Amino acid sequence: MLRKTLLALAVASALVACGKSSKEPEKAGASASATATASKDGKNATPAVLSLAPEDLLTIESNALASGPVITGSVQPERKADLRAEVSAVVLQVMKENGESVKKGDILVRLDETSIRDALNSADEATRAAQQSLEQATRMFERQKTLRSSGMVSTQALEDSEIRRNNAQSELAGAKSRSVAAHQQLTRTLVRAPFDGIVSERKVSNGDTAAIGKELIKVIDPASMRFEGLVSADKIGVVKVGQPVRFRINGYQNRDFSGRVKRVDPSANAVTRQVEVLVEFAGKDMPGVAGLYAEGRVESDISNALMIPDSAMVVNGDQSYTWRVNGKALNKVVLNIGVRDPRTGQWEVRSGLAAGDRVLRVPNSGYKEGQGVELAASKVAPAGNGAAQASAAPAPSTAPKGN
Repeated sequence: MLRKTLLALAVASALVACGKSSKEPEKAGASASATATASKDGKNATPAVLSLAPEDLLTIESNALASGPVITGSVQPERKADLRAEVSAVVLQVMKENGESVKKGDILVRLDETSIRDALNSADEATRAAQQSLEQATRMFERQKTLRSSGMVSTQALEDSEIRRNNAQSELAGAKSRSVAAHQQLTRTLVRAPFDGIVSERKVSNGDTAAIGKELIKVIDPASMRFEGLVSADKIGVVKVGQPVRFRINGYQNRDFSGRVKRVDPSANAVTRQVEVLVEFAGKDMPGVAGLYAEGRVESDISNALMIPDSAMVVNGDQSYTWRVNGKALNKVVLNIGVRDPRTGQWEVRSGLAAGDRVLRVPNSGYKEGQGVELAASKVAPAGNGAAQASAAPAPSTAPKGN
């Protein structure tokens, strides 16, 4: 009896297993069929139609393009003073620090004047003694002249007194000269600002020994900044005084500066074969920091060219392209880009587009060639609805529109 029961259980288990195995292939076949169908539908799907407002498009136009030789250099002040020690003395006090503004005549550095003041006192005493000697010699000469007219002294005695008076005059002149020099040396112990400006570099500290010619402090006038640039010698023939220059300065990347050529150096550098060109800033828009690197272009030639902004281009490696609206479809147009206009930031289009073509103002890489375009009219709020209704009106949508 037990053997029959076990046999029946084995037969039942075998039948259940056969049923599951027959159902699993059916499920696998259905899944593969569904995947194939989905893949086939995706391959044949058409791109979504774009709904664009007029402000999403940009019309390509011909504008003035300024071109010319590249100029590189740095911003430097025209008025700058490298103040050095004119006397040998110890630095007692430095009155100004880097970046502090100064007025003409302000004391910047004070030097020890002890030894110079002693020399000045000695020179003043020598001048006083020479003055007294001259006065005495003059009185003696006048007496000798009176006695000579009466015949009481010889001519030789009169001449000797005149010689002594002349020598006293010479000694007084020399003493006065030494006194003036000592006074000048004393004034040189106070280093003063030669003009209004700011301290750009402090070279000494309190207690330093300043020999004659040692650098003490530098002062610049920030209102006299200019662009000291270099132009390649093979391009210098087109650079003329008065031509406009557009350039950018390191540290002010988002600002364009303008100026004019003030002077062209008559000789080129023997090593680099570049010519120095001095550019003055136009107006008062200039940086307050000297020594910054600058790069720009001398606008020696103005011509008409098709221009396109950065926002309307897509750059993929070495290739630049844009999306042109051709009727009711998008076309991908590969561009041949020229030079950049530093005044507007736009690029020259040498080929690929024509004047009047409409392109997407801000394209992306998700568009497809031949994708449909639907132009929507700009929504203008009625005059009687008020500002609240105008602000509540939805903005034009540029999201893809389904079929």
